Amino acid sequence: MLIWIILFSVLGSVGAILAASIFILIGEKVQKKLVTSLLSFATGTLLTAALMGLIPEAIEYAGEPHLVSIVILGGLLFFFFLEKFLIWRNCQVDDCEIHTHATGPLVLIGDAFHNFTDGIVIAAAFLANFGVGLAAGITIIMHEIPQETGDFAILLHDGMSKKKALLYNLLSSTATIPAAIISYFVLDIFETTIPIFLAISAASFLYIALSDLTPQLHEKTETKEIIKQIILVVTGILVMILVLSIGPHSH
Repeated sequence: MLIWIILFSVLGSVGAILAASIFILIGEKVQKKLVTSLLSFATGTLLTAALMGLIPEAIEYAGEPHLVSIVILGGLLFFFFLEKFLIWRNCQVDDCEIHTHATGPLVLIGDAFHNFTDGIVIAAAFLANFGVGLAAGITIIMHEIPQETGDFAILLHDGMSKKKALLYNLLSSTATIPAAIISYFVLDIFETTIPIFLAISAASFLYIALSDLTPQLHEKTETKEIIKQIILVVTGILVMILVLSIGPHSH
């Protein structure tokens, strides 16, 4: 069982990164166009993953909606203060008439939380039932690919080089593997913390989508761009709805 848990943890983290790394093979011009488009797609996937995936799961695990709401509120405040600190720190070093985006670090922190939770969920699912474990593992792989691709686009847009973005994305994604292995041995301890990790991940996704990505999308005012953004946001939403509908809940 442990081998299956490790296998799906690796596929869920490294497999998703391999899909995202296709960007490295793409030319600079095409890449810039794709990054702009994927920001719209990422907005749709982040909102849907938070509102239709992570938050309902957290409430179902905890059985206390108020607790989940408090953690989400605390998470939103945490990411707000963190972004303020990152902007302040950047502006102490550089003469910045326009604040440097702090989206990249927020994406990585939120993604690490999310991937850590994925590891716990994979272990819990396989230990509950092999079939449920397979369904949960496949679902996680499928939702990680569009999510990591969107995250990769955000990091590139934030000014990171392709190699740096790939390395940081890989580091945050590999949180799935140790979480799954540790959870296999001490699941009782981690199971009580799953709603907290889910809620913090949801808070980070909501904050990034609404505070950082949406304002950037509003900078484009051409009719053609607006239509393209709407189509891609809706596409991101539909892709995540499809992914979330596959397989039974992991618990």
